[in-house]
Amino acid sequence: MKYDTYRFSKGERIAYLIAGAAVAALTAWTFYKNAVAFFVLLFPTEYVFLDYMRKSLTEKRKFELSLEFREAIIAVQASLNAGYSVENAFIEAGRVMESMYGSHGLITTELKVLTRRLRSNESLEKILSDLAERSGIEDIEDFANVFAAAKRSGGDFTRIIRKATDSIGDKMDIRRDIRTSINSRRYENRIMEMVPFGIIIYLNITSAGFLSSLYGNVPGMIIMTVSLVLYLIGFFMAEKITSEAEKI
Repeated sequence: MKYDTYRFSKGERIAYLIAGAAVAALTAWTFYKNAVAFFVLLFPTEYVFLDYMRKSLTEKRKFELSLEFREAIIAVQASLNAGYSVENAFIEAGRVMESMYGSHGLITTELKVLTRRLRSNESLEKILSDLAERSGIEDIEDFANVFAAAKRSGGDFTRIIRKATDSIGDKMDIRRDIRTSINSRRYENRIMEMVPFGIIIYLNITSAGFLSSLYGNVPGMIIMTVSLVLYLIGFFMAEKITSEAEKI
């Protein structure tokens, strides 16, 4: 499995297409009150919405794998302390992860693959290197590189894995704090993003005549289109800022 692009299931794709259509319908009614506008907005809205959800779910899955990988390395360290060889320690860690995350957990699936490949006489460092490449996660890449170097030089795996666990743990704690802070800002952004829609909908319901001059005529469509474009610029700038901050 590659982690750089999230693959929607059939059910997820249908659900997100429906959600995208709902967003297009809300936008068309709010800014244009025109059925033609819905069909004009439908395709770009569907495309942007699916792309947004794909990126969001990709980052979420990679973060989950990072957390689960840390737990797996802790389990490997415990098995090494109990006298297992390094290969058997990873196999045993797979059993522990299955009890923690279930048979379909991200790290459980990866450790099942690792176990099969080890039993096919592939080297552990190559398997970890493949995982690092597919995941695109810095912590896993660093661990795979250190592990490969230690394997070649005959290093103390228990000490190396303990240091790697501490390092990954410190990074994850910092990232968790950052994500918590960013999520609170993201919720605030969501509220602010709905304010323009809320104001227009409220005025249309309570004072329909107040905005009537903006619908059904070319000057009104131009004004509403400019307003929509400015809104979208602000929306994507806010999303870009929060996404970049999350990658720190």
